[in-house]
Amino acid sequence: MHIFATNRARVMLGAIGIGALVALTACAPSPQTSSSPPPSPSQTTPAPEPYAGPIVFVGDELDAFALTAEEIAGIVPEATDVGDVSSVLEQVSDGGGLAADPAICDAFYAEQSLGTVGARVVEWNVPTDPEYGFGRLSVLQFADEAHAQARMDQLMQAAEQCAEFTKETPATFDAVILDETEHVRAFAGTLDDTGSGYDWRAFDAFASTGNVIVQLWQPFAADRTFDAEAAAMLLQARAVEARSGLIDELTENPPVAETDPSGDPGVVWSDWQIGVGGVGPLRLGDSVQSALAAAGEDVQVVDPDYDGGPWRLVAPEDAGSILVQPVEAGDAVQSITVGNDRSVDAKVDDGAALPHRGDIRLGAPVADAMAAYPGGTVVSVASSGDDYYAVTTRDGQVFRFQADRDVVEEGSTIVGITVEDATARKGLVFG
Repeated sequence: MHIFATNRARVMLGAIGIGALVALTACAPSPQTSSSPPPSPSQTTPAPEPYAGPIVFVGDELDAFALTAEEIAGIVPEATDVGDVSSVLEQVSDGGGLAADPAICDAFYAEQSLGTVGARVVEWNVPTDPEYGFGRLSVLQFADEAHAQARMDQLMQAAEQCAEFTKETPATFDAVILDETEHVRAFAGTLDDTGSGYDWRAFDAFASTGNVIVQLWQPFAADRTFDAEAAAMLLQARAVEARSGLIDELTENPPVAETDPSGDPGVVWSDWQIGVGGVGPLRLGDSVQSALAAAGEDVQVVDPDYDGGPWRLVAPEDAGSILVQPVEAGDAVQSITVGNDRSVDAKVDDGAALPHRGDIRLGAPVADAMAAYPGGTVVSVASSGDDYYAVTTRDGQVFRFQADRDVVEEGSTIVGITVEDATARKGLVFG
């Protein structure tokens, strides 16, 4: 098994300028002929400084990483019925099996969408493969550059170290690793774990820049080969284009951060707003005790049901509740939920008595939130039965509108609204 690097992924961009020679006549201009004077320096608008901030893609900007049906067929010739780019993400989130040795090799068995804050997905069928019969391209949005690049670090380490490893039995990952180009890393390879109960073969290609990781995933049953170098080069080139396009867009239209409502939020929960900084006087990043104290004297405080779980604030006469979730193994507030943070909870609080996100309150159709805050991701988690619509900011805040059923199902209703500082999340750990 060999891992090698290639420089063939360099992306060449150029422009050819064509000049035209203008012949001037020797005749003097007529008295009626006049020309406008050239603009003075004061009339010339200077070009804006190129955007040099964090490379953070949000919402529909993720579409720039997608491959066309023709490009996908170039990697997987048997692919048919290639779908459009979708904002629906289905997660299994059911854990893994026995640990790999080296432990970093478990990165190839992880569900890469875990820990993300948004996604775009393209799926296709492979009718010639009776066992699996499908493939997927996932454009995965993380809260910030640090989280995405930490995950890509793990994947790159696995590509370098897992040419031969052990899961239940010996397994291999045959990788092609490209040189980094224009701040984009990429690799591709084939995982072969057929000696164990998994009997698992999958082709993976990855590329990453900024806060995004792109994964092309094609499981397969029979022996076959893929052009790993071509796949990695294609994902890398597309990521270079996406990064350049985002810089151009943010140069022309610099990002403007959302601001929280000003003024005293008061003590009435129904007057509080859910914003990027928290909920009313409850602020993300503050200590849990500070947040609990800010909720008001008449509020009942219920301790977490388990270590590391959320504190529950209950309004007088049980008019509604707010959950305050600390960071993992810490005291700072990471997220605040108005109402329920689970789709399976039976109780639905009265939205009129609780804080709101703009004009959206608990009890409203999820479709109203999607219309008011477009560009988000619809998430369905199979293992927990949770369904929600998530929309993010460029600064890493996530707003989740928890639904009582599948978000795309008619009548889906908001049972909880969460604001989270997703930059405070802990990443996956292998080993």
